Amino acid sequence: MTLILTGPALGEPLTLAETKGHLRLDTSADDDLVGSLIAAARAHCEAETGLALMTQSFRLFLDDWPDTPVIQIPKSPVETIDSVTVFDSGGESLELDLTAMTLDGRARPARLLTAGRPPAARGINGIEIDFTAGFGTAADIPPELKRAMLLHVALMYEFRGAVSPDMQPAAIPHGYRSLIGPWVRRAI
Repeated sequence: MTLILTGPALGEPLTLAETKGHLRLDTSADDDLVGSLIAAARAHCEAETGLALMTQSFRLFLDDWPDTPVIQIPKSPVETIDSVTVFDSGGESLELDLTAMTLDGRARPARLLTAGRPPAARGINGIEIDFTAGFGTAADIPPELKRAMLLHVALMYEFRGAVSPDMQPAAIPHGYRSLIGPWVRRAI
């Protein structure tokens, strides 16, 4: 199973204005830096939780169908399944009818119930599932995740002279894990 981003996030969960207010910044001298730190905080939060915070497009590659008719999708919440394509051994594609499938996009992990599954004959990445995931808009993101990102941006801003923006996050602020904890998937 391989997952790639095919369409970047449609914006950031924190606005520059609210982040500057949190940091108590009155000038625009560090606007570019703060913007990059917001993006770094979102990416880190998404990596830690397995969530897509803002609407984004992904492609999930499977070598073959799972043993059960349910496919687990590693990003959530899933808004839509855009296409399911199966490839034969010659590389010819067949796009499946989505009306025969049921999506449970709010489950963690999201689940897709499939029906009428033709065999995937290509040995590697024989099945491609394109989907859109995210909470939608910044207003739809749970407040504890936004608070965690604000704390994280503030700590990264404090480290701005010691650590370059591309090397962030340099550390995790106190309380961050408690805020994102309910959203982190735990393995048994």
